Amino acid sequence: MNFLIINFFLILILLLTTFYIFKTTSLISVVALTGIFSLVCTAIYVNLDAVDVAFTEAAVGSGISTILMVMAVSKLPEGKKNELVNLFPSIILSVSTVIVLMLIITNLPLLGDPNAPIHLHVTPEYIKESKSVFHIPNVVTNILASYRGFDTLGETIVIFTAGLGVIVLLTSNTLNRKTKFKKKVKNNER
Repeated sequence: MNFLIINFFLILILLLTTFYIFKTTSLISVVALTGIFSLVCTAIYVNLDAVDVAFTEAAVGSGISTILMVMAVSKLPEGKKNELVNLFPSIILSVSTVIVLMLIITNLPLLGDPNAPIHLHVTPEYIKESKSVFHIPNVVTNILASYRGFDTLGETIVIFTAGLGVIVLLTSNTLNRKTKFKKKVKNNER
């Protein structure tokens, strides 16, 4: 019961955050609100016991993405920082995506259904091949190390690339400031 109450509360926060994202006219406020949205999604993933997904969402979604968006907004000209374009197409796209996802969710099997396709086709193969093919006695370790190895490698590459992007942005901004400062010092010496 607590699980449902917590999820209901977190989804309510997501809806309020989405409302304020559409309502605000300041780009920096939109960046902050999307960071909050991502953090709430992280809390939902933790509540669903998907800690690996929550870690990735916290690192990429609320951490690196927010930093990149703040850097992008800081590079905009002063007058453009508080301007937003027409949000009507974005709202239509968001609402239509939600409708499509809700239709998809209604066709999913119930949680724990023994007749779900994953229990009839995939799971027996994993259990059968765990010991004989990969020589790993633990089925969970087998799935994470062999079947999901490329997925984990891909997630690692995405986080690494995003981190490098942030470092490059922060370093280039610092270098630009240093060169501007040096030019000012040279001009003042003359």
